[in-house]
Amino acid sequence: VQLQASGGGLVQAGGSLRLSCAASGRIFSSHVMGWFRQTPGSEREFVAAVRWGTGKTYYADFVKGRFTISRSTAENAVYLQMNSLEPEDTADYYCAISRSGLSYTVTAYNDWGQGTLVTVSS
Repeated sequence: VQLQASGGGLVQAGGSLRLSCAASGRIFSSHVMGWFRQTPGSEREFVAAVRWGTGKTYYADFVKGRFTISRSTAENAVYLQMNSLEPEDTADYYCAISRSGLSYTVTAYNDWGQGTLVTVSS
């Protein structure tokens, strides 16, 4: 599966952005789509995930209540709505697919999109 992330940009603290990840190829109901983020010099970290079949969602504690992950089976895409953004949210954001079910670790995800940069100014 090829993934194409988009929607990053520059936003002021307190603002919102919506990231999109378009997938080409078949996604099965057992697959999980995730968003991760990474800053220079840091490891890539889990942000949110959604089960493709049920739509059940999972979040890192630091984004609960601010970010919402969703998927569209019709559009073969996953989204990340980010509200109340903080300067600490500045990072490259990556979408990825796990064929082995839910995981919060980078190594469990098989295919990755390119990063989309989110910059939050104070």
